[in-house]
Amino acid sequence: MLKKNYERFMQLKKSLGYPSTIHYLIQDVRVRCLKTKNPYLLRSKDSNYPLLCRPNSSDIYAFEQIFIEREYSCLGDDDISSVSLVIDCGANVGYSSAYFLTHFPTCTLIAVEPDASNFSLLEKNLLPYGDRVRKIHSAVWSHPAKLTMSEEKYRDGGEWTRQVRECKTNESPLIIATDIPTLLKESGEEKISILKIDIEGAEAVIFSSHYQDWIDLVDVIVIELHDDSQFGKASDVFYPACGNKFRFSYSGELIIGVRHK
Repeated sequence: MLKKNYERFMQLKKSLGYPSTIHYLIQDVRVRCLKTKNPYLLRSKDSNYPLLCRPNSSDIYAFEQIFIEREYSCLGDDDISSVSLVIDCGANVGYSSAYFLTHFPTCTLIAVEPDASNFSLLEKNLLPYGDRVRKIHSAVWSHPAKLTMSEEKYRDGGEWTRQVRECKTNESPLIIATDIPTLLKESGEEKISILKIDIEGAEAVIFSSHYQDWIDLVDVIVIELHDDSQFGKASDVFYPACGNKFRFSYSGELIIGVRHK
């Protein structure tokens, strides 16, 4: 047990930095012992600003993936020379967006998240980045559509697994879908440096049609494919849509597609 705890501490120290590791451990004890219900702050050397985390939620697991396991560190200098625009589809509570904004200090970013509770925390977490980030309460879709949140439980049912679906006849929408060409046009940029997609299976919708309108304007795609969702097997449409335009590598659950030069 002592060895395991030591190894965990060293992993945290390497990923977060020493001060942030101490803060992380203190917050962990505080949450478990005091059973606080209010969001608390976490820090990382990979985020310029502290980040809010909801207790008893999937937020801590998302934080660990991004800032402790550092799953986006797979994006090296060889993959992309300069980053201007990042679009974060399925931005959850803003952790991945904070990582990108910190690591690419000259970029601007569009964060898209459909779940209202997640989006509320995202707004707070990304507020310090000012006009470098545009926050959109919506979901990325392949075509104009009225959407609502799905009632079906997906995977662990946590906050990071929220799914959307198209509204039924006479059903009032909770959000209006957006699409990648619209986001790109509104950004004022000519291309997307990094397109990050983690949308719980709806990528099968995005890459099933109209992807020809924007796929040639993306330098790097970072995506988590879901083959077990209500939308069907995403890998069956993703790879054919990309064709031979990208060089693929893999890091944990992530697939990184870098455009051939």
